[in-house]
Amino acid sequence: MDACGDFEHLVPDTMLDAVEQALGVRMTGLATPLPSYINRVYEVQTMDGERLIAKFYRPGRWSRGALQDEHDFVRDCAEDEIPVIAPLAFGDGNTLHEADGIYFTIFPKRWGRQLELNSPKDWLRVGRLLGRVHVVGSRRDAEARTDLHPDESTATHLDHLLDNGFVTPRYEDAFHDVTARILDCIGGLFDDAEFIRIHGDCHCGNLLNRPGEGLMMIDFDDMMVGPPVQDFWLLLPGRVDECRRELSLLLRGYEQFREFDDASLRLVEPLRAMRIIYFLAWCSRQVNDYKFRTMYPEWGSDAFWQREVTDLTHQLQVIEDTINP
Repeated sequence: MDACGDFEHLVPDTMLDAVEQALGVRMTGLATPLPSYINRVYEVQTMDGERLIAKFYRPGRWSRGALQDEHDFVRDCAEDEIPVIAPLAFGDGNTLHEADGIYFTIFPKRWGRQLELNSPKDWLRVGRLLGRVHVVGSRRDAEARTDLHPDESTATHLDHLLDNGFVTPRYEDAFHDVTARILDCIGGLFDDAEFIRIHGDCHCGNLLNRPGEGLMMIDFDDMMVGPPVQDFWLLLPGRVDECRRELSLLLRGYEQFREFDDASLRLVEPLRAMRIIYFLAWCSRQVNDYKFRTMYPEWGSDAFWQREVTDLTHQLQVIEDTINP
């Protein structure tokens, strides 16, 4: 196996050997794979019957420093008694381990149902949870993590897509033109924004409702340093102007713990465009994966890029209407 690791060699026996070495305890033969497209995640069991979750990070996606930033953020939240699932520390106190070039960690197993936002009380609860997480997030930096500024993260994604020929020749110029216009339009909006550690991918799929215990935030895999409003807009069922009631409830809960800059709402549509570009770059890194090709057979075709250019052009118009009403 090379220095970057290789998921093809991560068979159950290899995985269990690595977990045993990290924990210093014997495991049963249980190795149940759990749904995770990017990483490899297994439910395992100690000989004493304790169920644990072993997460093996996809090689080459994050540096060791970036993974440590994730663990530090989650543990900081746990120390403030925020309901998260913190990685376990064993032996030398480390939460991040390595086996044949693959980084991995181990979590306690927790149950819960995906949150459904059905009532004002639900929106208030999520707002309070976000407020507490952002209080913790504001206390220190995460130097190895993505900086959610269009001139940095988004520009890097666009360079990757264009420099590596992922956009078909027929639509390359149109894609370059519309994305350049988007960056020109939104770049300055972020210069005075507050940047803190945030979850980065805060949607209902990453919020668990645990009966009798309340809400729990999970999966900090995409945590980043960015404007706090990034953790709001993915929860909304539509655009800001269509969701004033839901947003008001979120902010009412949030501001019980932390002030919110209302002016940052103008960043929502730029952030939506940035997420579209991020997802395109993310997909481009999976094109040789068999599972990806099966799920997205049309990705990268002329028809695909025609739709993307059309969607980005529409999003640019939305941004321009939002910042210049």
